[in-house]
Amino acid sequence: MSFDESLPVIFMALMGVSMLIYVISDGYDLGVGLLMPRASAVEKDVLIASIGPFWDANETWLVLGIGILLVAFPKAHGLVLTQLYMPVALMLVGLILRGVAFDFRVKAKAARKPMWDRLFFAGSLLASVSQGWMLGRYVSGFGEGWNYPVFAGAIALALPAAYVLMGAAWLVMKTEGELQERAIHWAKLAWWPVVVGMVLISLATPWISETVRERWFSLPEIIALMVIPLTTAIALGTARVLLDKPIVRGALCWLPFVLLIGVFLLGFLGLAYSIYPYVVIDQLTIWEAASSPAALKVILVGVCISVPAIAAYTVFSYRVFWGKATELRYG
Repeated sequence: MSFDESLPVIFMALMGVSMLIYVISDGYDLGVGLLMPRASAVEKDVLIASIGPFWDANETWLVLGIGILLVAFPKAHGLVLTQLYMPVALMLVGLILRGVAFDFRVKAKAARKPMWDRLFFAGSLLASVSQGWMLGRYVSGFGEGWNYPVFAGAIALALPAAYVLMGAAWLVMKTEGELQERAIHWAKLAWWPVVVGMVLISLATPWISETVRERWFSLPEIIALMVIPLTTAIALGTARVLLDKPIVRGALCWLPFVLLIGVFLLGFLGLAYSIYPYVVIDQLTIWEAASSPAALKVILVGVCISVPAIAAYTVFSYRVFWGKATELRYG
C-alpha cells in the first residue's frame, strides 16, 4: 500500500482513537453527572470537584474526532450527520447544559444550587442517551426497519449504565471514607445492568448486521476473536470481585477504573474489526469517503501539530490534579 493509499487509514485510526479517548474520559465524568441525584449536598460538591480539572480536556477529543471526520472524510460526514441530525443536536444541548450548570453552580447561592445540580444531571443524561442512540444507528449502518431502532434504543439505555459504572469507579479512585463506600455501592449496582446489556447487545449485533455476522462467525476467525469477549468477561469479573475487597479502598483503588478502561478498549477493537474497511458500514469505504491525497497531506500537517498539543495538555492536567479530590474553588 502506497503512502497516498495509507493516508485514509491513518486518519480513520486517528479518528477512532480520538473517539475512544473521548468515550473513556468524558464517559466517567458523564457517569459522575448521572450519579448526582444519589449524593448528598456536601457529596455533590466533591463529585463536581473530582471532575473539575478534567472535563474540558476530555471534551476536546470529541471535537478532534468530529473535526477529522469533517475534513478527512467529507462524504461520510455528510451521510452521518444527515442520519443523526436530531441526536447530535440533543447531545450538544446536553453538553451545553452540563457546561453551564457546572460553572454556574459554583457561583450560585445555596438556594439555587439544587436547580443547577438537576440541570447538570439532565445534561449528562441527555448527552449519554444521545450518544448511545448514535452508536446504535452507526453500528447498524443506518438500516431501516423496526429492529434497527430497537437495537439503537438498547444501546441508548446500556451506554449511560456503562458511564455510571465508569463514574462510580472514578469516584472509588478519587474519594475516601464514606463517599468512597457509597461509590463502591453505586458501582456494584451498575455492574449488573452493564453486563446484561453487553451480553444482549453482543448477541443482537450479528443479528442486525450481516457483515458483522460474517466477520465474527466464520472459521478460523471465530477462534482468534474469542479472545476479545473472554478478556472482557475476565476484566468485568475481576472488577466486580475487587469491589468486595478491602484493598480497593486503599492501595488498589485505581484498579477497577483501569479494568473498565480495558473493557472499553476491547469493545473499540471489536467495533474496529467489525466495520473495517468501511467508514459507514456497507455504504462507504475509507477510500471512497476520503478527501484527495493532496488535501489529506495538508491536513496531516495540522494533525501532527494539534494532536500532540491536545495529548500533552491532557496528560499535564491529569498529572497536576492527580490524587484524591479536594474542594473545587474558583477565583
